[in-house]
Amino acid sequence: MDDVRIGVIGNGLRGPLARLAHRPGEGAAVVAVADLHEDNLARARQWYGDGVLTTTRYQDLLEGAATDAVFVLSPDHLHEEHACAALSAGRAVFLEKPMAISVESADRVLSTAASTGSLLYVGHNMRHFDYLVVMKSMIDRGDIGEVKAVWCRHFVGHGGDFYFRDWHADRRYANTLLLQKGAHDIDVIHWLAGGYSRAVQAFGQSAVYAHSTNRRQGPPKPPPAWTEEDLVRHWPPRSLPGVNPVVDVEDISLVQMELDNGVLATYDQCHFTPDYWRNYTVIGDSGRLENFGNGEPGTCVRLWDRRCGYEPEGHVKVVPPTGRGSHGGADQRCVDEFLSLVSSGGTTASVNSPIAARQAVATACAASSSLRAGGGVRTVEPVAPELDAALAAYGRRRPEA
Repeated sequence: MDDVRIGVIGNGLRGPLARLAHRPGEGAAVVAVADLHEDNLARARQWYGDGVLTTTRYQDLLEGAATDAVFVLSPDHLHEEHACAALSAGRAVFLEKPMAISVESADRVLSTAASTGSLLYVGHNMRHFDYLVVMKSMIDRGDIGEVKAVWCRHFVGHGGDFYFRDWHADRRYANTLLLQKGAHDIDVIHWLAGGYSRAVQAFGQSAVYAHSTNRRQGPPKPPPAWTEEDLVRHWPPRSLPGVNPVVDVEDISLVQMELDNGVLATYDQCHFTPDYWRNYTVIGDSGRLENFGNGEPGTCVRLWDRRCGYEPEGHVKVVPPTGRGSHGGADQRCVDEFLSLVSSGGTTASVNSPIAARQAVATACAASSSLRAGGGVRTVEPVAPELDAALAAYGRRRPEA
């Protein structure tokens, strides 16, 4: 079988994701990369060889280059433009999350996928995290009965280094970090709970980084491709150098959600904690689950399934496998699933539904609207029925699909 020919739009922060797909002679090869910055294009030639097409015009990947699939890894505010162009050109699209930074933009992406029939896959890789797969399987098995509540606390200990020294800090390009970071967790909450948010209420602040006097001077620079190994963690947060000139996104947010199946959920996000990990608690009518660790060695899931007092070890402990590679191997599994769909001509991903990705965007946008207006309840705009029906080929509407 010939290799799937891959084009990449955006080779910055998430550029290494497309690199996971590059296996010349073994099923897929990156043949073209578009980016506005020469440093990122030079990195592409280093990764893929001098034969790769490098260009500052993404249209070259769609008009001149022979590509079968496109990885859209550009900054969030460009996702709509790039994904719609690639889908309209008949390419299968791997779209990095969040799908878009507004509900309107997300719906345009969905409409384009529906009208063209082109494959759309959104890279919500956390559904492939080993400990979350374990939690989902325990829920589906009935270990805690019927789910009634999901709580997530997200300690973004390196949030300053990642999100407040470049475009992520400017709501014109990110809207809210409830999208850039929270879209992951909101999607997982929906997945674990088996429903989508229908109403939200939120509070938030720009509590630390907006008050920094250590602002970057000169023109903005593109964020480099980084790895956990070379990340610099500045501490304490107020000492962070090179803070973006514009900081108008919140660095702490508290969100409450009512789902369409009656489940209640909360999502708390903080970008100036000393530690970095996520903690999910799922409560059913006959038990409770909680993860400890974020996929590193020692991560486990604990189950409480009978009456007790303070039992920090729980009644059952499950240790998931420790995956290798970026995000514990979840990135590779995401890429492999996409490539399998492209090669087989499939029209749906087993877990990464475009409808679910849109619902994460809609929930985050509604929460952002609430917190910026004093915390009033906001209705989460559902997918239009006709669009939902048009995308039936991508899988059932329910997030457990």
